[in-house]
Amino acid sequence: MLSLATAAVMLLCIAGCDWSSSTAAQPAASSTSTSGAAGSTAYTLAAARPTIKTLRRESVQPGEIEAFEFTPLFAKLPSYVQKLHVDIGDRIGAGQLLVELFLPELKDELRQKEAAVVQAQAEIELAAAAARAAEAAVATARANVGAAEAGNLRAEADLTRWQSQYARISQLVAGGSLDRKLEDETRDALKAAQAAVGEVRAKVEAAKATLLESQADLAKAKAAEVVAAARRGNAEADLSRQRTLLDYTQIRAPYAGVVTERNVNRGDFVQPATTMTARPLLSVARTDIVRIFVDVAEMDSPMVEAGRVGYVNVQALPDRVVEGKVTRTSWALGANRTLHTELDLPNPSGLLRPGMYATAHIILQERPQVRVLPRSAIVGGGKQASCWTVKNGRAARVSITPGLQVGNDVEVTSGLQEDELVIQSPPATFQEGQPVETAKPEGR
Repeated sequence: MLSLATAAVMLLCIAGCDWSSSTAAQPAASSTSTSGAAGSTAYTLAAARPTIKTLRRESVQPGEIEAFEFTPLFAKLPSYVQKLHVDIGDRIGAGQLLVELFLPELKDELRQKEAAVVQAQAEIELAAAAARAAEAAVATARANVGAAEAGNLRAEADLTRWQSQYARISQLVAGGSLDRKLEDETRDALKAAQAAVGEVRAKVEAAKATLLESQADLAKAKAAEVVAAARRGNAEADLSRQRTLLDYTQIRAPYAGVVTERNVNRGDFVQPATTMTARPLLSVARTDIVRIFVDVAEMDSPMVEAGRVGYVNVQALPDRVVEGKVTRTSWALGANRTLHTELDLPNPSGLLRPGMYATAHIILQERPQVRVLPRSAIVGGGKQASCWTVKNGRAARVSITPGLQVGNDVEVTSGLQEDELVIQSPPATFQEGQPVETAKPEGR
């Protein structure tokens, strides 16, 4: 009997130990639990008030600093390097002379073209003088025509007078009033007047012919003047081209910047680039502005547009943040479903150098000074979202409206007051009115 009683007590002890273990394991998310009122379990849970902070959603992409402009400079003509004015690392101004090339033939041809222009100008002046002489000849011919026509009028008037005189005398002679000899003399005078009219008319025609010839000469002289002017234009164009070619012997900076490469020395013979692998005389880079290209993910691409604010962290300059803006995008997504995007960065001090590794941050959304909860404190999502608060030592479920989420931070736009204690990680089996003992969250 004693042994049976002892065995029964041992069984009861074992059963009691199993119940205690199952009860202690019930609150999965609590660090400590105690027995509360009405037989419910009181959880000890981390709780805190909503944080007031600025939430910022960014597209963060790696990239490399590039010069805003980079220009390799080549020779236009086969020539010799006469003088180098700069070396790598030198800062240059826009239009500054960098390299002088030497090509003697160009200067000889330049003098020849200048002489051709002078000759063409002399031909213009000669043609102009010929035109003036032709104009004078035309004027003289017109005057001669006028004089001949005036003489014709006098001769015709004289002929008319002798015709009238002859008719009157012939009547008087027929009536016996005058001697026939007077009639013969009058007839001779009439014939002379008729001959004089013919002669004068011939002179008029000759004068007109001379006028036409003079006018033709004038037209020819004016045409020669136009040709001479055209010849001078061609000579001036040849001269301008020659001067342009001569300008190619002076390599100048296209903009203010820095010389990044030099591949020639004085006396080197250089030729125009014929392949893409040809080495330039010099290479220059613009430094007042640099840029960085990044590829933005498809989900962020609708919010990336010109003018969007951003900033860049440069690996070599850990203590500096460089502000910039999105300058342009490719608009269309690439084959990898990303948007090619460029940010321009001001660089007045030249601190940013092409080739530096950097990380670009493009600010997509920003909510200044909003109520924020950790993602673990929110139950559900959308219109069904809620969180657990602690009121008078018990849990109370509050419906909330979540907003922007950045990492583990979620904006709460409505439904929650700033002074409410919110349970940071409520257990899945939490119930309304559950007794709660609060603890300070880790890290706070």
